[in-house]
Amino acid sequence: MKWTVRYSPKAGKQAHKLPQAVLKVLDFLIADIELSGPVRGDWPNYSKLADKVHHCHLKKGHPTYVAVWSEEDEDIRLVEVQYVGTHEKAPY
Repeated sequence: MKWTVRYSPKAGKQAHKLPQAVLKVLDFLIADIELSGPVRGDWPNYSKLADKVHHCHLKKGHPTYVAVWSEEDEDIRLVEVQYVGTHEKAPY
């Protein structure tokens, strides 16, 4: 069964401000989460931040872009992207 991924209102606004190359990587990440679930150990610098909260790097270098997402409801397989943007402003 497929996972549903949604953006928080804040993350949705942040995604529109990303450079085009980073946005493409984010789209690949979202597609990967939808197919394989929120645990993405095959992505660069992936780590579990807390129970059901995850992050990974979308682009290395300066600035580094990251995505933070959480498992909202395991029964209906819902994931919410909470943050996308530069590493310096990430909520962790």
